[in-house]
Amino acid sequence: MAALGSAALRRAGGAAPRLLAVAVSCQSCRHKASGDGGHGQPREQQPAVAGRAGGQPVPAEGADTKTYLWARYHEMKKLVYDLLPPGVCNLLNPAAIYANNEISLGDVEIYGFDYDYTLAQYSNLLHSMIFNTARDILIEQFKYPEGLAKYDYIPGFAIRGLHYDVQKSLLMKIDAFHYVQLGTAYRGLKPVPDEEVIELYGGTQHIPLYQMSDFYGKVLDKGMKHMVGKNWRDLFDMVIVQADKPNFFTDRRKPFRKLDDKGSLQWDKINQLEKGKIYKEGNLFDFLRLTGWRGSKVLYFGDHLYSDLADLMLRHGWRTGAIVPELETEIRIINTEQYMHSLTWQQALTGLLERMQMYQDAESKQVLLEWMKERQEIRSLTKNLFNPQFGSIFRTFHNPTYFSRRLVRFSDIYMASISCLLNYDVNFTFYPRRTPLQHEAPLWMDQLCTGCMKTPFLEEMVHIR
Repeated sequence: MAALGSAALRRAGGAAPRLLAVAVSCQSCRHKASGDGGHGQPREQQPAVAGRAGGQPVPAEGADTKTYLWARYHEMKKLVYDLLPPGVCNLLNPAAIYANNEISLGDVEIYGFDYDYTLAQYSNLLHSMIFNTARDILIEQFKYPEGLAKYDYIPGFAIRGLHYDVQKSLLMKIDAFHYVQLGTAYRGLKPVPDEEVIELYGGTQHIPLYQMSDFYGKVLDKGMKHMVGKNWRDLFDMVIVQADKPNFFTDRRKPFRKLDDKGSLQWDKINQLEKGKIYKEGNLFDFLRLTGWRGSKVLYFGDHLYSDLADLMLRHGWRTGAIVPELETEIRIINTEQYMHSLTWQQALTGLLERMQMYQDAESKQVLLEWMKERQEIRSLTKNLFNPQFGSIFRTFHNPTYFSRRLVRFSDIYMASISCLLNYDVNFTFYPRRTPLQHEAPLWMDQLCTGCMKTPFLEEMVHIR
């Protein structure tokens, strides 16, 4: 194994991890869309309609549109709450590894690991200590106001993947399309009104690329003894400290230097990297030349998408695994009945709004406004389940976050902890699920599994997209 700036690499072929992964399947997926609706449910009868206008249903003669819209609303709500299959709230395993790209562990010859937050995990006590130390330094050494001393660390306030606008002093959450999620902009601990955020960015929620981060793909002995034992070096083929990532991946100027057993720096020219020795700094180009470890035979794990993974994947073709500790908590929330029902009804209500917006008389418009208000309330409720200020690290309401999109771009697989690897055989192949593109999914609920829940108004929905 080699450690890159607090990282480590290991040759495959050691003791095989226990195979604990269990495939979860739903027997009702075998039901067809025709016939029964899955889980023994008969197909619901369609509300009476007189015909179609532009492929859309219209109320029967004599029925006012307001009554018709609310009838569709209540029927849809009954379907959502009655037909969610038993056990649907516990389908996701927090200890599983999730694949963005197909990868077989049997093809991997070298395993590499970042140190901080990959091999080594830390408690919130460390975060509080870092906060308090930084606060005291600002006051005592840089003469910041004494009033800062009253502020304590708030563990649950922020989430991973936020953006901070230094010029405008805004901490905010941005989606994959560079739009600020309204309601998630803060100056200090105070929320900034949506109107002010839009005004600050020239009348839009959009943040241009040039205003975003300009980076796009750019001592560890006591800790290892504590986690592994005094003979921890025997587990690795090589160890590199203070590699200065991400410069390690792009800058050819820094040579490797060897550290002796006392930690003193040696100045001999390095012609080979030896097992059991510790090296400082260096660069990836010399590393590849000295080891011959190239391309998809290497699988490297790290917690930081940019400094750990981006260059290795984009420039050097290494396979990458992202460590996302928050994934465990997010999955436990997703598995709750409250989240599942809220999300499903939100998707159903969104589908109703899309299909019924053709009705533009005064009463119908009022109904649609009520639905839109309810939809916004559900979205806020779902967001608050994850974090009251910023919501999920993976979603801005319906869109992926900026972080989520780059997680897909820069990692082949991702997991909550490196220990998740213990659940899989050394020859296990990870297959990404085929998720529908918008033109592939005309149904009203994301990734609907035909048979697990019946698809209401299927014939109508064929005409929507």
